[in-house]
Amino acid sequence: SIIGFVGVKMAEKPADDDHPFGHGRIEYIAAFIVAFLVIQVGFSLFKTSFGKVLHPEDMSFRWISILILFMSVAIKLWLSCFNKKLGKRINSKVMLATSADALGDVVTTSATICSIGIYGAFGFNVDGIVGLIVSVVVMIAGVNIAKDTLAPLIGEAIDPEIYDKITSFVESFDGIVGSHDLIVHNYGPGRVFVTLHAEVPYTMNLLAAHDIIDIAEHRVAGQLHCGISIHMDPVVNDDKEVEELKEMVLEVIAEIDDRLSIHDFRSTKGPYLTNLIFDLVVPHQYKYTDKEVQDMVHNAIQKKNPKCFAVVTVERSYIK
Repeated sequence: SIIGFVGVKMAEKPADDDHPFGHGRIEYIAAFIVAFLVIQVGFSLFKTSFGKVLHPEDMSFRWISILILFMSVAIKLWLSCFNKKLGKRINSKVMLATSADALGDVVTTSATICSIGIYGAFGFNVDGIVGLIVSVVVMIAGVNIAKDTLAPLIGEAIDPEIYDKITSFVESFDGIVGSHDLIVHNYGPGRVFVTLHAEVPYTMNLLAAHDIIDIAEHRVAGQLHCGISIHMDPVVNDDKEVEELKEMVLEVIAEIDDRLSIHDFRSTKGPYLTNLIFDLVVPHQYKYTDKEVQDMVHNAIQKKNPKCFAVVTVERSYIK
């Protein structure tokens, strides 16, 4: 709890010259320390329990002990629920870690009640065995907290629901016909910065397009409570020949793998060949290398239309 308190206070420090995005990620570090302590408690319990399995200790049954342990479980359960509810409300990893730590105490204390109860009712000393089981559960909980905490520090993929929410909102503005390359940068709870490319018709007046992008940035920041920077991409949307070529490419891509997508499509006509230039988005853990994907797409397009030459830039998806 002290680590959580200090971590949250340090994370509240405003931005400075060395940390222009603030200190919000300190909260993740604090949560990771809590996770480490949970794992350490589990490991210590494992060692103690293993020793009790080899050399069982005498136990005694007293109702006052059971009563105190039940009170402890009730208080810790309330603390776990309180911290979890608050952690979800303010999107705080350290509060969620503290909640998991309290829940670990509930499991440990409940196991102690079971051990004493079994000893009192049947005379069997299962303290060491129950302790081993609980220690493993506690260590697994600590590892899961660590994984959840490290993910935003390392840089996690965008949740599809958040991706759809942002893109739908941006594309709802008149003049914006599409979007791509959405990246969510996480600098701590409540400190999210978004970058994406918004597509506008190439025939649109430059100042008008810039105004639309500005309005979109301000409204997205206000509605979704994040910083945002939108890059403007002009697209050709009134050329029948370009649209037909794009449809052909989409058919070829779908035949190769329906998980693939394209953006920034354009074409340049030469005396012998028409260059089809576009970015191809593939899943991160894809079975082919970028070069293999480029060759596959290039060969498939040439097979479909020998007069077309594909110039493909492969990108990895930022979505889960």
